[in-house]
Amino acid sequence: MEPNYTTRILNYAIKTCGFYPLRPMQICLFDMQLTKARSTMLNINGFFKLDNSVDMERLAKAMNDTINNYDIFRCRFVFHPDTSDLCQRFDGEIVPVKVEYISDEEFELRKKSLSEPYTLINAPLYRIYLFETPTAKYWYIDVHHAILDGISLHVIFNREFELRYKGKPPRRPPPKYADLIAEELLISPEELAQGNAYWRDMVKAFDPEKHMPPGDVKECSEPQEEILFYEFKNITAKYFAGKSCTENNFFLAATMLALAKSTGSKSSVMSWLHSGRTNMQDYRIMGLMIDQFPISWDFDEDMTVRDYLKGLEDKINYGMKYRRSLEVVYTEGLLDECATFIFQKGAISAHNSIVSAGGVKAEPLELPDEDEGDYPAENTLDFEFHADESGSYSLELAYVTSKYSEAAMQKFAESIDEMLLLLQKPQDNIGEGLSL
Repeated sequence: MEPNYTTRILNYAIKTCGFYPLRPMQICLFDMQLTKARSTMLNINGFFKLDNSVDMERLAKAMNDTINNYDIFRCRFVFHPDTSDLCQRFDGEIVPVKVEYISDEEFELRKKSLSEPYTLINAPLYRIYLFETPTAKYWYIDVHHAILDGISLHVIFNREFELRYKGKPPRRPPPKYADLIAEELLISPEELAQGNAYWRDMVKAFDPEKHMPPGDVKECSEPQEEILFYEFKNITAKYFAGKSCTENNFFLAATMLALAKSTGSKSSVMSWLHSGRTNMQDYRIMGLMIDQFPISWDFDEDMTVRDYLKGLEDKINYGMKYRRSLEVVYTEGLLDECATFIFQKGAISAHNSIVSAGGVKAEPLELPDEDEGDYPAENTLDFEFHADESGSYSLELAYVTSKYSEAAMQKFAESIDEMLLLLQKPQDNIGEGLSL
């Protein structure tokens, strides 16, 4: 059967039935949420005070025009009527943005109820509210992470509604998220099998006793997730000028070294997150495009820092060709207990609070604390690195108090900082990092 014919048949079948599978990361996030269905742990939101010059009705229209332009806002998670498989459809009704004109007292009461858990099945997975009181104007946006990522929210959505507010709608319609999913299904059985084998082999040696830092907490009455904030002292953005190694790979390399040192196993097995966007066409697609890749490294081999960085980069690039096979990583739970790495830079950084509405800077506000519920994985570490506009770097290290103390996490962050210094010496032996 010719590939073109197969493609047409598959696309026709998917689009006429209207049921699409979940992408690998959507499976991961949905399963995580399902363990605490009444939790707000995956709500991604922002709350802003707007400039009084903003025309609220015009802003609402700009946002509604934007929402109607992207199929992701019609996304609904449903169970297939014939197979009972969890699927997604893109034909749900759009929930329009409306300006609510209320008193300051009513607004204070309303604010307390803004952040709520989502109903996961057959319900909208976004909320956008505009408020105008006698004294101020406000904008609240909240989405479930299973449908949108940081680039979608902070770059694509904001960019488009700003253009529309100014009377400059996009020149052409954006690509559909549903079409991306259909395209990802076009993988041969041979390629799928190769990818599955590759990822299984990548993490086959993982052992939480050998590849996660040993815990230092014996008893914890009320375990919860905590976040340690750490500003790196040993590196700034100036170092990367003219360097071939990317910031992402450099910080990943340092984290893997620090993990190996903390365990004494001389190997690392973890995962790293990628935006999923590889070309400018992808940067016009609104939806969750994050991919989570397993990565491992054996430090037994004697090599220089330069060889290590080059070898890790080659391994990352090689693995990218199997990204369409990543579903096996989630369905078989290959990364359930691994540490996770992500590097955030620019507009998608959580540290970047500069948001505009109506062409005027919006002031970020705090909401009442959300009820996030229990942390679902008790020995997972999340390393979220941030690049600041000033050229400095920082770390948000998420950990669970049932296993790790704040002092232990502070020591681990300092270890990463030591590795960042080592990696700036290309001729040094990588083994020196494990004996620091």
